[in-house]
Amino acid sequence: MSQLQGLVDDARECARLFRLGRDVEAGLAMVALIESAQPLVERMPGDAPSSWNTLLALMLSEQQTQNWISLADYLEYEWVQLLTADQSI
Repeated sequence: MSQLQGLVDDARECARLFRLGRDVEAGLAMVALIESAQPLVERMPGDAPSSWNTLLALMLSEQQTQNWISLADYLEYEWVQLLTADQSI
């Protein structure tokens, strides 16, 4: 399994945890996910790093307001789309 596919799978699992209301466990998983993805995103071309920062700000805002469903959607859809743009996984 590639690193990218692992990140996508982890993001989807983290989203699932948020949807199940397991916010503490999901929050810890999200921190690990962000730390793992950061080096990959920094090497991406174009405006990916800027989009990454915007997405992180939105996700952290949702986490602060405890909007777990919206946060899960960001992880499962926006995060995955950002990581897989111009990729085939």
